[in-house]
Parts: sequence; C-alpha cells; structure tokens
Amino acid sequence: MDAGSLLRDARRHARLTQTELAALSGTSQATLSAYERGSKTPSADTLARVLAATGVRLATVPATRRVRTPSQAALQRAARGLNDVIELASQLPTQHGPALAFPRLPTAAGRS
Repeated sequence: MDAGSLLRDARRHARLTQTELAALSGTSQATLSAYERGSKTPSADTLARVLAATGVRLATVPATRRVRTPSQAALQRAARGLNDVIELASQLPTQHGPALAFPRLPTAAGRS
C-alpha cells in the first residue's frame, strides 16, 4: 500500500475531512490532497505525524525475509540476457502447419 492510500484510508476511518486533518496535523489541505493523489510523497516523519492525528501509529514489523535490491550492473546483465532470448526467439521459424500434431492416446476400448 502506498502512502497516499494509507493516509486517505486513515483519514476516512477517523471521519475527518482533509481540512480537519490538515489543522490537526499542522499541514495544509492542499498538501494532504497531493499526498492522497500520489503527486507528492511525505517524509517518514510527516507520514507518522499525519497518521498520528488520525489516531493511527506508524510502526515497523519484521519482514519474513530480507528485500534484495539488485545493483545496476545486475539489472544490466539481466537486460542483456533478456535481449539475447528475444533475439533468439525472433530467429525461430514461425510457419505453422494446418493442424496440430500430437500423439494419439489409446481409447478406453483399446486398453487391456
């Protein structure tokens, strides 16, 4: 969930308008609107302050596993590999026969 959705949901749950929440949290209604629309992203401190004004606490919880962000070099290697696969696929023949060929399966009457 993104910060904008989190703020909007918390504000609605607290039954506050953007103007009311702005007054309670020390920010402007226009800024809250921008956060909720996703055109601006609040800092962690601002997010915590605005959420606190709705009665919600921003907290961290342990993850089930670590998040691994690949390096730029790893992303470039993966992109080159993907380009190689796409190039190879483009060189494969694309003419298809008029009917699919598949092995015939024995019928129930033909089994012993």
